[in-house]
Amino acid sequence: MAIKADSLEDLYAALTPDHFDAGWNKKTPSLWPEPRKTYEPFLWRYRAGHDALERAGGLIGTELAERRNLIMANPHAPNNYNTSATLISAYQMLLPGEHARSHRHTPNALRLILEGDGGAYTIVNGERIAMMAGDVVLTPSWMWHGHGNSGSVPGYWIDYLDVPVVQSIESMFYENHPAGFEHDAPVSDASPLRFTAAWIEAQLSRAKADPRGRFGREITLDTPSLRTIRLHMDAHAAGTATAPYQTTASNIYSVVSGRGKTIIDGQTFKWEKGDVFVAPPWRSHQHMPETDAVLFRVTDEPLLEAIGMLREGP
Repeated sequence: MAIKADSLEDLYAALTPDHFDAGWNKKTPSLWPEPRKTYEPFLWRYRAGHDALERAGGLIGTELAERRNLIMANPHAPNNYNTSATLISAYQMLLPGEHARSHRHTPNALRLILEGDGGAYTIVNGERIAMMAGDVVLTPSWMWHGHGNSGSVPGYWIDYLDVPVVQSIESMFYENHPAGFEHDAPVSDASPLRFTAAWIEAQLSRAKADPRGRFGREITLDTPSLRTIRLHMDAHAAGTATAPYQTTASNIYSVVSGRGKTIIDGQTFKWEKGDVFVAPPWRSHQHMPETDAVLFRVTDEPLLEAIGMLREGP
């Protein structure tokens, strides 16, 4: 049926039933000269997360919770899940004797281990991998993984996933392991999915300073199995200051050791071991360590590179 409209207002009203919208009459522009700063810089304190998880240990068990974790949801409203536009992070805790059942999903995942007595472990694709404090352990897309703790104290770590990316492109798949938990998995002493704290420390001791002064002495963990995430460890000397860094990539920083502060778009965030803070896209930021410090940087740089949109500010 032909549209009958004697005025623009009539035309707009006639377009509505067919779900058209006049491009020349948009309420908000769809293009703008530089990135809009939607997600907020923010810092999550490990002391608060640790206390909350310790309390949760007596209130919720792994038989009821898929994972006992605390999502670091960016305060950007109405968000209640994403840490940045493309990444999420969470504190997680597993009590002695507990098992977090095995599953797999299309999002990539990894974890930085914070505390434990060496008894915590993860099982990835049928191999048991130790999780010692300071280790980084990978769980690439669609690999079975579950966690256990045969030690005498709780294990604490930080999770990182690219769930927001997978959700936004509507490619989420998830499956529980038919066995529930892989109790008889063989131990892997040299898994390519584990970067030990000792190895990281040795590599940082030989690392050269970033020539542009943005990251201190930096190493990049070799993670070809993570297509959307890149991992860096940055060592900073006490009393120094990095050059301001602005990028279209999201950057989640976790404090492996030391204390200091980071200024993100004029906001100052003081940090110490275990804290996590986010520098969302196009937020200029610089670090000012008060002591020698190591920061773990989780970023979506590979994703931005793949689509030709990784860009840095002046």
